Amino acid sequence: MPAEKSAYALARYSRSPDSIRDSIEWVRTHDSAKFLESFYFQYGHGSIADLGHVSLCFEGVSELAATEIEDEQLWDGQARSSRYQDFSRSGFVTPPGLAEKDASSYRTAAARLLEAYQQIQTRMCEALSERLPCPEEMKPDAYKRSIAARAFDVARYVLFLGIPTGAGQVTSIRTLEKQIRRLKTSEFPEVREIADEMTAACAEPPACLWDKSSAVEPLAPTLARYVDPDEHLAQSRRDLECWACQNLDGPEKSEPPAGIVDLLRPTDAHAEIAATLLYPVTHRSFRSLYEMAREWSAARRNEVIDTALRSRTNRDELLRGFRGGLYAFDIVMDIGAYRDLHRHRRCQQYRQAYTGMLGYDTPAGLVEAGFGEMYDSLMTDTLAASSRLPVEAAPYLLPFAARSRFLFKMDFAEAEYIARLRSGVKGHFSYRQVAWEMKCAMDRLEPELGRLIEATPPWVEDPLKR
Repeated sequence: MPAEKSAYALARYSRSPDSIRDSIEWVRTHDSAKFLESFYFQYGHGSIADLGHVSLCFEGVSELAATEIEDEQLWDGQARSSRYQDFSRSGFVTPPGLAEKDASSYRTAAARLLEAYQQIQTRMCEALSERLPCPEEMKPDAYKRSIAARAFDVARYVLFLGIPTGAGQVTSIRTLEKQIRRLKTSEFPEVREIADEMTAACAEPPACLWDKSSAVEPLAPTLARYVDPDEHLAQSRRDLECWACQNLDGPEKSEPPAGIVDLLRPTDAHAEIAATLLYPVTHRSFRSLYEMAREWSAARRNEVIDTALRSRTNRDELLRGFRGGLYAFDIVMDIGAYRDLHRHRRCQQYRQAYTGMLGYDTPAGLVEAGFGEMYDSLMTDTLAASSRLPVEAAPYLLPFAARSRFLFKMDFAEAEYIARLRSGVKGHFSYRQVAWEMKCAMDRLEPELGRLIEATPPWVEDPLKR
């Protein structure tokens, strides 16, 4: 059934004694658009839009755009894997609106990264095959796939956020509306263009049909008519950036990471909310923001909160910064690892701006294969080239190796799940290290709970296991 008609039929359970069969027949002869306009968009009965689901696919979008698309908690989807697909011939997405001089600089740096990607992939396959001969019990095809996957794990460090990818999602109409509204106010022109395309797609019949003989109706036409930019989200970010610039002392750029993972269990909710609201608009650690907020007066913390809420209307939910979890993991990791951990939905996630100011990670296997000097030169030149681009284009050139800071809030069950799952030998060595550090941080903070996390140390390896 079309998503909006499915939502209409299921919503009748709360308003009619009819069976689902009778409700479907009712929907055939009544206007679902009028129902949604009245009960969802006018009266605000949001749960109705949870009953209709839409599948959308995004092809040829940048990795940066895909990350923004996927940044929904109630999101189900998949994206192209850097472990199982070769990106050497995929080209790259050039950020819209670049002046020719900047576009030329971007293309030169991007081409150099792709050339290095191909060289590293080829050499790593050779090096891994020499170090890890095929076991007798393993089929040759399976062995080749495992070697290629491990080689891609190293080569991906020189992929960058401008690489094109594909992603597919299934979401409710309500989540889709929130997603489009958020994307319409993105700082990145490409993402705003995608949001416009999503809106247009909802007003059209599906592009891909399983049964081509079936009647074709628009995907979600009522949503397409009413969805608008989330102005509160955009304005609150601008207001918080301004407040942080005017009120936080000291050169925040110089604050080095204390380690890969810093775990806190905040006990002051007022200070935690203020710190969380400021986290994405600064480059400070969550610990420093939280401890600073705890020392402030209640009035000063309220100043931050009121700044965030200044543009809120009756229609707007509280911002993500008001959500929380028992534990706050402030993680400094490479962008590639974040792309993997970003998939975890049973937590609250916040990221700081991609800048490259925290440097980059270097995989040991790459150095062992003799690429260390070339890699360091490539990373230094690429980060310098990125810093010279306009602010909305600079992140596109950041390699997956570049470090950034991310905040994950969660309960113990999710911390146990991530640490146990992501530390396993099948995983990428980068996020395996993060997952292990999460377990170690919990051991220090909550030893009686940390003992329950059966994480695998990163030095335990089985490279041919996928």
